[in-house]
Amino acid sequence: MLTKESIDLSNQRINKSVNLLEQSKVLLENEMFDGSINRSYYSIFFSIRSILGLVNLDSSKHSGVLALFDKYFVKTRIFNKEFSKIAHTAFDIRQDSDYDDFFYPVKEEANNQFQNAKKFVEEADKIRFDIINGKINLPAI
Repeated sequence: MLTKESIDLSNQRINKSVNLLEQSKVLLENEMFDGSINRSYYSIFFSIRSILGLVNLDSSKHSGVLALFDKYFVKTRIFNKEFSKIAHTAFDIRQDSDYDDFFYPVKEEANNQFQNAKKFVEEADKIRFDIINGKINLPAI
């Protein structure tokens, strides 16, 4: 059941997601590809958390957030599987970019991650709007 608190939390998280997406764009434009990849992933991560906030779900681990998203929003077909692939790929590439000493991100990869993040955030915000306005039923938790 949606509450004012869950909607407020979701709004806060989607706003953070949009801000992170803008950071990714600025870093990409300034050829700071590893930072752009990081911010693109986190924009996806917080948009997922904005959706999970509507149903009072969260996890302390990134893998847990992705698993909850898949279980309650992809398997129920609220989100297309394509968005699960985008999220998991962004997680993997961000891990490589942040922690692999010999991973050198290139412009094409950073741009691809940015475009995917933009697509993901837009879809998440649209679905959030539809859930909040009763056009999409919440998944059974």
